[in-house]
Amino acid sequence: MVLLAVDWSALFANIGQFVLAITILVTLHEMGHFVTAKWFGCRVEKFYLFFNPWFSLWKKKVGETEYGLGWVPMGGYVKISGMIDESMDKEQLSQPAQPWEFRSKPAWQRLIIMLSGVILNFLLALFLFAMILFVWGEERLPVSSLKYGLAADSLATSVGIKDGDIITAVNGKPLVYMDNLPKDLTFADRVNVTVRRNGKDSTITMPEGFVGRLTKNQLHGFVSVRMPVFVDSVTDKVQYVQKERLQKGDQIVAINNQSTVYFNEFEKQKQQLKNQIITLKVLRNGADTVQVPVKVNADGSIGFAARPPDKLFTTEKINYSLAKAIPAGITYGVNRLGDYITGIRLLFTSKEHKVSDNLGSVISIGKAFGGSWDWQHFWTMTALFSIILAFMNILPIPGLDGGHALFTVYEMVTGRKPGDKFMEYAQMTGMVLLLGLMLYAFGLDVWRLFK
Repeated sequence: MVLLAVDWSALFANIGQFVLAITILVTLHEMGHFVTAKWFGCRVEKFYLFFNPWFSLWKKKVGETEYGLGWVPMGGYVKISGMIDESMDKEQLSQPAQPWEFRSKPAWQRLIIMLSGVILNFLLALFLFAMILFVWGEERLPVSSLKYGLAADSLATSVGIKDGDIITAVNGKPLVYMDNLPKDLTFADRVNVTVRRNGKDSTITMPEGFVGRLTKNQLHGFVSVRMPVFVDSVTDKVQYVQKERLQKGDQIVAINNQSTVYFNEFEKQKQQLKNQIITLKVLRNGADTVQVPVKVNADGSIGFAARPPDKLFTTEKINYSLAKAIPAGITYGVNRLGDYITGIRLLFTSKEHKVSDNLGSVISIGKAFGGSWDWQHFWTMTALFSIILAFMNILPIPGLDGGHALFTVYEMVTGRKPGDKFMEYAQMTGMVLLLGLMLYAFGLDVWRLFK
């Protein structure tokens, strides 16, 4: 029964996009280390996409370097001669340093080699954001276009927000576009919102714990755009009971004569009627009333796609030339990095933000792709993950690029190079910490799935 409940198409779409994204990011990151190492005359022994404990899916030696494909899609690595890394090759380090080894190179060269992967990941993100703006432009939904207001979910109704309300400001800052609402709500310790109801504004102060509940629910359960239910397209998954059929442009206004004028009402009602035959009351051509009996599928769907918000509301579309897309993409990428750093800071300074609610593993990353293959969304998520990968790798933790860079900077400032024994222990400590964090994040994701 569990297997039947799985949306396999969404699962495979997420897996495929995750593998493709991680392949691009890891290959480019490790290529940064590889190219700069070769540039400074270091011998690169291995270049691997994905990790290969015990065995490799594929490997081939070309010149002095073994290229390979591992079976654990969690990252990758290059093994540079004379460098203390995750391979923990102590035998090589016990021998006198050779001219082609990493440890024999000047500190400034080693620093460049260490930082090159992070730099390439950040530059990739800026490039992708620029190309996304150039190809697809930017489309935003103004709050002023919400002619039906907002649909209030359980978390919203618990604090006094009702269907039809419009949020016009968060913490005194005017909310101009709906796209900004998630960030305005979550990047704060305490929140108050200005709500317009029946033409009048009032302020609602969110209770303690609201932001924590919102982030724990991954922004679900608060508000969404309130809109009528129009049929945009019909698939062969609709199970008809009589000859009457749904048509593109139909507006669904009731289920079993119970009013469901808006999408949130419609969705809530039909989710309670899985595997049952229902009668949809439909307005056709804006005037004719048609009764269409159908069966609700086991997953709560009927088999049609509803008209999306961008076809119902007036949106603002900005098209970018290549000359304008480049600086706009750079600005957008820098802002996203700032948002990510703010989120990390709040984990340590705010009671509303808990590590257990915000930390995720490959499962969370895969789900972020949305369950369908959309190239604009794919490249956007890839760019965001590239920024995250760059930031996480630059953290001054032994085992990460930032840890190696920190020790190198220390050497450049003090003139004293940390001993090989110290570097071995630091590397081991860092690897244990990182492995523990990865297992913890994976455990949280598994717990969320069962919960």
